[in-house]
Amino acid sequence: MSTTSPPSPRVIPGPSAIAPAAAADAPSFSAFRDVPKTGVIFVTTEANKRGFSNSAEDWCNLGQGMPEAEALPGAPPRVNHIDIGPGDQEYAPVAGLWELREAIAGLYNQLFRRGMGSKYSAENVAVSGGGRTALTRVAAALGEINLGHFLPDYTAYEELLDVFRLFSPIPILLEGERSYSFSADDLRREVEGRGLAAVLLSNPGNPTGKVVGGEDLAGWIGVARDLDCTLILDEFYSHYIWRPDLLAQGGISTAARFVEDVDRDPVVILDGLTKNWRYPGWRTTWTVAPKKIIESVASAGSFLDGGGSRPLQRAAAKLLTPESTLAETAAIHAEFGKKRARMLNGLRDVGFHVDVPPEGTFYVWASAQHLPPSINDGMKFFRAALEKKVITVPGDFFDVDPGKRRGGRTSRFRRHLRFSFGPTMAKVDLALSRIKELIDDASRA
Repeated sequence: MSTTSPPSPRVIPGPSAIAPAAAADAPSFSAFRDVPKTGVIFVTTEANKRGFSNSAEDWCNLGQGMPEAEALPGAPPRVNHIDIGPGDQEYAPVAGLWELREAIAGLYNQLFRRGMGSKYSAENVAVSGGGRTALTRVAAALGEINLGHFLPDYTAYEELLDVFRLFSPIPILLEGERSYSFSADDLRREVEGRGLAAVLLSNPGNPTGKVVGGEDLAGWIGVARDLDCTLILDEFYSHYIWRPDLLAQGGISTAARFVEDVDRDPVVILDGLTKNWRYPGWRTTWTVAPKKIIESVASAGSFLDGGGSRPLQRAAAKLLTPESTLAETAAIHAEFGKKRARMLNGLRDVGFHVDVPPEGTFYVWASAQHLPPSINDGMKFFRAALEKKVITVPGDFFDVDPGKRRGGRTSRFRRHLRFSFGPTMAKVDLALSRIKELIDDASRA
């Protein structure tokens, strides 16, 4: 965004070209602050003003962080109803139903820890009512530390890292020129140089699709172990893997493969049904970590959220067999792999620049810098695409800046956008045709 542009779109009300100015007589309440919307919520809200809804067939939502939920060829049958028994009317335990915690621990042990002496147990698992809830519990359990986080990364981290004042968020820059790579040696320098006690990241990375996997991930965990720096790994896209070497290893990239001692290695894994099992509406997620950390996370949940849904947790346990999980993952690789190729090639064909093809997730992170001047940055393109009923997410939402401590500087990612290939192939194709129309119109103007 240029220095003459309106304020950052992460603050609501947003840019005047999108969000109308607040009415002069709008009430203000001194006890409350203005809370920014995350990127996806912001762009969806702006689309809603123009007629978008989840049932609107004429819209293409490439901003969505949600995979298509219909049955895929080769995948297990979708669960379309659950039975609710008398006991399900009660609260679930804050840490989650024991049977689900056992199922999660067993899944990790059977898929990733065969032949290893240290195994996860139910006491290494806490269940939450959604991914943000899991992250919030972990953040609330942190002490007065320096917490490293990467740029770019998941938009919701910004407010999360600002609202808890015990720890100090320390940004770590990833460079497109280096394909957003970050080695174990790089991590060691950051931890030692900045005094980091923990590092938070999405892996695979949202929005870049970069994966720290294989021996690289083993190296990261070795650094964490050596320096007592906790890795907090958001693995919600860990089954959407496109790197050939990781596909050959089963197509799931998780730190659980490289943890030596489940109760001593400082590794916290966050995952759930949301993306990898394609049940976002269930709001059933989990934290896998050393028992001592799980105790703290569960204690935080007792005052933050009180625990998740009992009937959905009970039903979730049946989804977590190794056979069902591997079948679902194989179906994802087959179908979403096709959509990845279509989105990646389609964006390149119309002039977008892609720093690195996504190694994971269902997003393409692309720059509009070579497009016509009227649409050559993320916010300009987003505004114009809304007129074509296409939703995208501008890149500066991912320039995580807790507390706006960088003084409103122009984002390094103002030229970028995140495009989701979570929708159906038909929607991806329709969106790409509309994007081409948009660019052709801008070229003729």
